[in-house]
Amino acid sequence: MAKANPIQVQKFLSGVDYPANKDELVDHAKSKGADENIMQTLEQLPDEDYETPADVSKAIGQIK
Repeated sequence: MAKANPIQVQKFLSGVDYPANKDELVDHAKSKGADENIMQTLEQLPDEDYETPADVSKAIGQIK
């Protein structure tokens, strides 16, 4: 399955209080009803803290 693009992912991360770690992002997206593709993309993120939505988008862009 192809990774979700950052714009799709950000739709499910609206309202996140940054900084946020990977687990917080995954939990938030799940609570917003994110589909399997979005969830798989978030699960592939490095386990670190993200300061801004742009940091999340950058990390998604680096997923192979």
